[in-house]
Amino acid sequence: MTDLLLTGVRVWSNGDAACDLAIADGRIAAIGPGLSTDAPEVFDGRGCLVIPGLVDAHAHVDKTLWGTPWHPHQAGPSVLDKIENERRVLKTLGLSPEVQSARLLRHMVARGTTHVRTHVDIGPDVGLAHFHGVQAMRDSHRDWIDVEIVAFPQTGVMIRPGTLELLEQAVREGAEAVGGIDPVGIDRDPKGQLDGLFAIAERHGCGIDIHLHDRGDMGAVTIDMIVERTRALGLAGKVAISHAFCLGMLEPARLDGLIEALLELDIAIMTHAPSGPTPFPPIRLLHDRGVRLFSGSDGVRDTWGPLNTGDMLERAFLLAYRSGFRDDPSIEIALRMATYGGAAIMGAEGYGLTVGSAADLVLVEAETAAEAVAFHPPRRLVVKRGRVVARDGRSLLPPAA
Repeated sequence: MTDLLLTGVRVWSNGDAACDLAIADGRIAAIGPGLSTDAPEVFDGRGCLVIPGLVDAHAHVDKTLWGTPWHPHQAGPSVLDKIENERRVLKTLGLSPEVQSARLLRHMVARGTTHVRTHVDIGPDVGLAHFHGVQAMRDSHRDWIDVEIVAFPQTGVMIRPGTLELLEQAVREGAEAVGGIDPVGIDRDPKGQLDGLFAIAERHGCGIDIHLHDRGDMGAVTIDMIVERTRALGLAGKVAISHAFCLGMLEPARLDGLIEALLELDIAIMTHAPSGPTPFPPIRLLHDRGVRLFSGSDGVRDTWGPLNTGDMLERAFLLAYRSGFRDDPSIEIALRMATYGGAAIMGAEGYGLTVGSAADLVLVEAETAAEAVAFHPPRRLVVKRGRVVARDGRSLLPPAA
């Protein structure tokens, strides 16, 4: 029996004609015109576009200031400045990672996000407190959103003795991936950091996702070292590099060599289209060459900056805007990074818009995918595993504890 019937909708990549979409047992049961209306719940799509659930595959939900009074941005320009300022502010405010992550996740659900991969701070100063807080939030929200955790050493690895042990403990306790940060710029010991992280991944079979802000040849050499270890340990398809600013500032020959290595080992690249003059990976070129791409909000209204909103349609807009995309096929590249690309990095089972796929869907008032990105209007309906979890931009989740 059909549980939910969406009538008069248009499915992304399924032509322009209006159709119906039936959902049963948490999956897409049928797509076509004039489907049976015996469902207990029928929603008139009124020509809305159906896209798969949005995927925020690079977030920091444990450190958001969402739902708290406005906090003026006061950090200096460098990555280290921002880390030090973050530590001061979070210590002063004494916020709960569980409460803050729940606040942000509920907002993300209202904006159509059905999957989140979040980097959660782990280190000698906070131990596993942030990790355990986000784990508790994940358990209490598992019916409404899928959450994957990357154990993330925000304050460094080798310069903070004991961090590697804490990262491995988090993986033992359920983190799906281990993270790293600027092996040269932060740690000044790329061999030590990368050897340690890759050893954890090899022992536990988890993924790796490394923040790489280091620019120019410093960043390129770090990618070389990541490639070497991925190849040597047989971890192809399990490694991602986030930000990778250096890819946006290399000579063509040097960039081409790195692209070949990324393709050989199926290493994925994340960019959120950073603000200002910050370089970022050439999305069009990497897409055309076949490099796996994905995106995320990064920090949402946190001590690093107040402007990210946690809306992945808006993020796709920013990806397209900063890349100079204007035609529909190019704009759709950005949307795929915010949907299919993130779902692939998370290994989301049954993700998509075909019969049999998990019913993780978003209805948007737009004629085309490009229009949905350009205007990123409020989401008319958000469906997670066949259940309506948001309507007209508002979450329908029960009150938080």
